[in-house]
Amino acid sequence: MTPLEPETISSNQDTAPDDPPIITVGGGDWEEVLRATAECADERIIVNMGPQHPSTHGVLRLILEIEGESVIEARCAIGYLHTGIEKSLEYRNWTQGVTFVTRADYLAPVFNEVAYCLAVERLLNVTEQIPPRASAIRVLLMELNRISSHLVAIATGGLELGALTVMTNCFRERELILDVMEAVTGQRMNHAFVRPGGLVQDLPPGADAATREVLRILPGRIRDLERLLDHNPIFLARTRSIGYLNLAGCLALGVTGPVLRATGLPHDLRKAQPYCGYQDYEFTIPTRDGADVYSRYLIRIAEMKESLKIIEQCLDRMPSGPVMIADRKVAWPAHLALGGDGLGTSADWIREIMFESMESLIIHFKLVTEGFAVPPGAVYSAVESPRGELGAHVVSDGGTRPYRVHLRDPSFNNLQAVPAMVQGGMLADVVAVLSSLDPVLGGADR
Repeated sequence: MTPLEPETISSNQDTAPDDPPIITVGGGDWEEVLRATAECADERIIVNMGPQHPSTHGVLRLILEIEGESVIEARCAIGYLHTGIEKSLEYRNWTQGVTFVTRADYLAPVFNEVAYCLAVERLLNVTEQIPPRASAIRVLLMELNRISSHLVAIATGGLELGALTVMTNCFRERELILDVMEAVTGQRMNHAFVRPGGLVQDLPPGADAATREVLRILPGRIRDLERLLDHNPIFLARTRSIGYLNLAGCLALGVTGPVLRATGLPHDLRKAQPYCGYQDYEFTIPTRDGADVYSRYLIRIAEMKESLKIIEQCLDRMPSGPVMIADRKVAWPAHLALGGDGLGTSADWIREIMFESMESLIIHFKLVTEGFAVPPGAVYSAVESPRGELGAHVVSDGGTRPYRVHLRDPSFNNLQAVPAMVQGGMLADVVAVLSSLDPVLGGADR
């Protein structure tokens, strides 16, 4: 060890005798540090957990003041991701904006897209004109995405508690869903598949069979997870009565999603403020009353089962018809075909606009280069994402680009609950509490 520099250890005992002594350590030999702190009656340490830490679910920084193994005070520091998504939206047309919002909560991209597009459609006053098939496919994709997101939450929560098998199993199941999402949208994540007025394209051949295969496999895999964790004494010891936050605390802090429903309140926007036709589907809102890490795990397990029910109803009731609004001055050209070089614009569509229909060519050109204008106004549209209420506040000044877009991301709000959930608890429980919140920092730092 290098010799301790004189200024490396400093104390405020001489200058502020009435205050608790604070020892600042900047390096050096550990024995010197111990001698300098020997006269302190209370030994408190401030530890930075993150922002580069595998258990912070992204670039989250937790500033923890600990005394021994107990957390005395905790603060969340965000802003390390620097995405600038909301500001970037002001420089792209309304349809191009989908490509940005899908990257906010990157574990729930479909929900970002739907919340944004529902807001734009309300500004356009075309909500009632959205084809039923487009709404049904939106619901199908959102519920698939809900399951994949919950699987990540349970996987990372298990991994952080030392349960490696939970992580490997959950990611194995998630791959089944991502394969379907890739077959439908062309992307495993950040799909940009939902657009104002409908969807990029219809379901491809084989999508129904592939989704039904997921429905066949997943119930058994979820039961395996339950057998692995529900009565596991180590898992119970690490999650029961840990990270307690009751209903009053959730309401005071604006916490929604599984954390809120784990307090016993069955609040879910799919039931409270239905959108995309959710009122036509049969499903229940799981609740628990433990208000702890274990209850939030049980909520996510139960919600995956309910999502499977909704997906099956989507497939059984899938209406026929188009997947994009009929108004050609709003409907973005989406005539795609699978060619030798991948998915691209259909040759038949190129032939039509280049050689057969001058009007189609003009509309295509204006939509792609300028975009469509949206009447002035401001709306807020919200959906129930895997983490809670995900809303889009969209403002238009009448132009072809958003004047302002602000996302009400649940991760941002839910992180406010971290101090209330960890202060007074053990340092080892911080990662368990954080995993039960399931924050995604792409949404918090948008």
